[in-house]
Amino acid sequence: MLTELRFVSAALVALALSSLAGPCHALHVRRNASPVTLPFARRLNMTGSAKLLEIDQARMKALRNRTPAARGSHTGILALGAVADVSATSQAVAYVTTVTVGSPGRDYTLLIDTGSSNTWVGAQTLSNPFVPSSSTGITGNLMEVTYGSGFVLGLEYTDNVMVGSITIKEQSFGGAILSDGFTGVDGIIGIGPTNLTCGTLIPSSQCIPTVIDNAFSQGLIPEHLIGISFEPTTSPDNANGEFTFGGIDSSKFTGSLEFVPITSTSPSNMFVGIDQSITYGSPTGTTVLPMTAGITDTGTTLLLIASDAFATYQSLTGGVLDSTTGLLRITPEQFANLKSLFFHIGANTFEFTPNAQIWPRALNSALGGTDDAIYLIVSDIGTPSGSGLDFIDGMTFLERFYYVFDSANSRVGLANTPFTHATTN
Repeated sequence: MLTELRFVSAALVALALSSLAGPCHALHVRRNASPVTLPFARRLNMTGSAKLLEIDQARMKALRNRTPAARGSHTGILALGAVADVSATSQAVAYVTTVTVGSPGRDYTLLIDTGSSNTWVGAQTLSNPFVPSSSTGITGNLMEVTYGSGFVLGLEYTDNVMVGSITIKEQSFGGAILSDGFTGVDGIIGIGPTNLTCGTLIPSSQCIPTVIDNAFSQGLIPEHLIGISFEPTTSPDNANGEFTFGGIDSSKFTGSLEFVPITSTSPSNMFVGIDQSITYGSPTGTTVLPMTAGITDTGTTLLLIASDAFATYQSLTGGVLDSTTGLLRITPEQFANLKSLFFHIGANTFEFTPNAQIWPRALNSALGGTDDAIYLIVSDIGTPSGSGLDFIDGMTFLERFYYVFDSANSRVGLANTPFTHATTN
C-alpha cells in the first residue's frame, strides 16, 4: 500500500497546477435566507475486526495528530505511509446523509463529521466513484486526510454541491483515488472548524472554506452555524436525526439552549471543544472527571474519558471489562443500581441517565456481544487527564441532547430534548 501511495502521489504532484482554492477568512455577515434542514440516518456497520473502542481510540489519536503542533511539516499518509492505526475495514457507527455533486448531479452518501472539515466523495471507487461533471473545476492540488481507522487520498476539485434545498457554487472538495475505512459510505461532509482543513492540500498551504463557510458567504443560509438533532434508536439503520444549516430548530429541544465558548485549551481548541466536569449520582456527587478540556464529536461513537476518570467510573459502577467488545459489562443488578452522570458545562448541568449510559441491547450482536448482556458506553480514552483532550463526547452522548456548533461566535450550544430521559436502550 505504501509503495502504491508513493507512486500515485508522485504522478499526481507532477500534474498539479496552481491552486484555485480561496484562502480561509472569517464570515460574520448575516444574509437574508432561511435555514436548511437535512435528514440523516444512523448506520451501524461493524464489518471490521477491530473493536468499537479500538476504532474510537484510534480516531482520538488521529485527531491529536491533525493539529498544527502535532503535524508540524506535512507528515500525512504520503510522507509516512500511516494508513490506519487499527485493523478496521469500515466505520463502525456513523451518521450519514445524501449530498449531490456536479451538473448533472450525482448522489453520494456521506458521513457527517464535526471532528473534521474536509468534504470529499468517491470512497466507493467501483460502485460510485467521483465522476467530473460539466461544471467541475480542477484546483491542481492533492488532498489527504487520516482518520485513525481510515484515510483518503484524492484530487481536489470545485463544483456545485447540493445540500438539502441549497446549491453551493464552486465548493472545494476531494475526489478519492485511494481510501480505506469507509465501507458502505461514499465519503465525508466535514462540518468542523475551518482550520482543520489547513495542511490537507498538496502542494498548496491554503485552507479550504467548508460547506458551511461557503453556504453562508453565498447568502444561502442566514447564520454561520449548524444545529443537530439526534434520537436514540435500537435500529441498525434508521433515519433518526436532522441537521440544520444556518439555524436552530426550537421544536427539537425543551427548555433553554445554553451556550459555552470553545475551550481555550490546546489541542481541544482546534476542534468543537468545551470545558466540562462529570459527577456521579447527583450534581454534587462523586467527581468522576474534574473540570477539564475535551471535544464534542459526531464522528466518535462512544463517550470517552481520561484513563484515571474511567478507573473511577469503573469502580463506581462495578463494571468488568468484556474481552469481546472492549466495553464495561454490568449485571442486571448493577444496572438497577446505576446512577446518572451529571455533566457540568459552563453554568449548566446536564443529566446523563443510566439508560443513556448503556449500549442499545437490541444491537449487542453488532458488537459481537451477548444478546442479553448490558454494556456501558463510557470508555477509556487511553491517556491520563491533563493532556488537553481529556474526553470526547461522542454520538452516544449527543443523541440525548440538541447540539449547536456556532462557528461564527466560537461557541457550542446544548439543550435537553424529549429523548434526554428516554429508556430506549
